[in-house]
Amino acid sequence: MDTGTHLVMGIALGGLASLDPALGDTSTAHAIMAGTIIGSQAPDIDTVLKLRNNAVYIRNHRGITHSIPAVLLWPVLITFTIFTAVPSANLLHLWLWTFLAVFLHVFVDIFNSYGTQALRPISSRWLALGVINTFDPFIFGIHAAALVLWGVGFPPGYTFLAMYGILVIYYFARFKEQRYIKRAVKQQIPDAKKIILSPTMKYHRWKIAVITGNKFYVARAENGYVTVLDKFDRLPLPESEVLDAAKHDKNLAAFLSFSPVYRWEITAVKDYYEVRFIDLRYRSNGFYPFVAVVHLDRDLNILNSYTGWIFSEAKLRKKLNLIPF
Repeated sequence: MDTGTHLVMGIALGGLASLDPALGDTSTAHAIMAGTIIGSQAPDIDTVLKLRNNAVYIRNHRGITHSIPAVLLWPVLITFTIFTAVPSANLLHLWLWTFLAVFLHVFVDIFNSYGTQALRPISSRWLALGVINTFDPFIFGIHAAALVLWGVGFPPGYTFLAMYGILVIYYFARFKEQRYIKRAVKQQIPDAKKIILSPTMKYHRWKIAVITGNKFYVARAENGYVTVLDKFDRLPLPESEVLDAAKHDKNLAAFLSFSPVYRWEITAVKDYYEVRFIDLRYRSNGFYPFVAVVHLDRDLNILNSYTGWIFSEAKLRKKLNLIPF
């Protein structure tokens, strides 16, 4: 989920903790609130990798910081730090609520299309259920509403307990709609081998990428109706010296480690080659913004490269330091 949603989730857990008898002590209540807020943010500390480059960020975001060892380690580090500042707090309960905040952060991240490597080191497989958008207006909104009710005098524990009950029903409803959309896709594309759904911020709108034996389909579902938008031949990667050289580039390697469905282009342009990989999951207004591009000279030396979100060719050329043709 996004940073704002994780923040309100942390505050909500701190409010839910008011049901814990150990919070009769004010210092423990304050310590637990700090623990749930910090714990709800801690796994996303890897966001700082964006300061290095997109390749490092794509390869590592929601990786080791969301792993099993991290989920166990974050609460210990956070609890120790807070307990050092508030030694009168109940240590066990501080750790329990902080652990719940960290665990919940990683758990809810599994439900969007980006996913996490939550099973590391047992498995490096990405867990991505694709039923919740990274920012879900309903989830954020119901948290905000519950916080307002707390602010005007409603008991926080029972208010947030009721909120979580509603959220459980909401998640089941999202899974139900996802299954319905997959069945609708299968009716239109019977030979679909893999269907990748990406929820959007609009409740009944989904982005769809479909893999068949020899085609890629890009579609949209809205209010239960599936519309195919694009269709591409599924071409195997060719035996190519240009492509082999491009694969050594860190940006392209990061893209390939992240994207499960893409098409590729190899173009000879003036005195260099361009290798472009295009993720088919994120079509927006007829454009595919998530790409990896590598430029190589005629001797197959890498000149420049980029991977990330680009919504116009002009911006891409700027990223690659290209002079317009």
